[in-house]
Amino acid sequence: MLSSSVMIRRFCSFSVTASSSAPSTITSNSKKKRLVFLGSPQVSASVLDALFNASAAQDSLFEVTAIIAQPPTRRDRGRKVMPSPVAQHALDRGFPSDLIFTPVKVGEEAFLSNFKALEPELCVTAAYGNILPTKFLNIPSKGTVNIHPSLLPLYRGAAPVQRALQDGVKETGVSLAYTVRKLDAGPVIARERVTVDDQIKAPDLLELLFALGSKLLIRELPSIFDGSASGRAEEQDDSRASLAPKITPEESWLSFDEDAQVLHNKVRAFAGWPGTRARLMVIDPSSGESGSIELKIITTRIYSGIRSQDIEANDVLFTKGSLVIPCGGDTALEVLEVQLPGKRTVNAASFWNGLRGQILKK
Repeated sequence: MLSSSVMIRRFCSFSVTASSSAPSTITSNSKKKRLVFLGSPQVSASVLDALFNASAAQDSLFEVTAIIAQPPTRRDRGRKVMPSPVAQHALDRGFPSDLIFTPVKVGEEAFLSNFKALEPELCVTAAYGNILPTKFLNIPSKGTVNIHPSLLPLYRGAAPVQRALQDGVKETGVSLAYTVRKLDAGPVIARERVTVDDQIKAPDLLELLFALGSKLLIRELPSIFDGSASGRAEEQDDSRASLAPKITPEESWLSFDEDAQVLHNKVRAFAGWPGTRARLMVIDPSSGESGSIELKIITTRIYSGIRSQDIEANDVLFTKGSLVIPCGGDTALEVLEVQLPGKRTVNAASFWNGLRGQILKK
């Protein structure tokens, strides 16, 4: 029995009466391999969906025995306590609520005791969000594998897709690797490469890479379960490793003294969260009064004209449906979509019309 002091939360506890019995077990086929999935955001839910679908096949080698996700959080305007997208998706698919665990820390002894009782053979992680301690990693007999959206050893860390786009990479990919205590440094089972379009934003690239990662995982599961994957997995070359540290809100500001390509890459990389922001001057030509406005920059592209011939150093022009802002290195950025605080996203034409003749300067 799990006491109320144990930092394990079950989704059945949202009902009027919570079950105090031991967790359920899935007994559809005792010969199937027991897989535990760890993930939290929406991109993780897509991986879980692929596992559910694959496990339902008649010739499937495995079953999803339990799910581990981040604890419920307060989200949306109503600030309601809501399960993570992974937990909600599992519930929507009819997965037993008492087999969905949301521990604050997976290293907590009471949780580990119950996790061990499930006798997991393999754990699969996809953007779970917590570092797994050794005592957790030692429990599944076939180890833990992670879907990581980069070509490891490149971009190890919390924000691989965002940092890759910020760097303007032309190619990235997804890796399936064993999890070890060192961050994203385990042997790589397989990789899939992807050419990066110069307009794609982080949320779309993240979705694409996890979709590819799901296919990679399903393809490689037989070799992971029979042990052959661990024998052929490629050790990472630490000398080639690069890091992808977590993004902070303070990084979201744009400085137009930088090259337009740098700014365009940042807009793509930080799309979704935290976004990119800029301040512009607004001048009323009739009165000469001026003030500043804060804009969230949503969509951009590189201005293809010759900046020095078209734009004064601090002027912001509106041409061919976009705002053109002069940047460093004699470059310029076209801004196609913006958002004022508390307002919806609009295209550049709508924003320009709303200025009613006022002049914009950077």
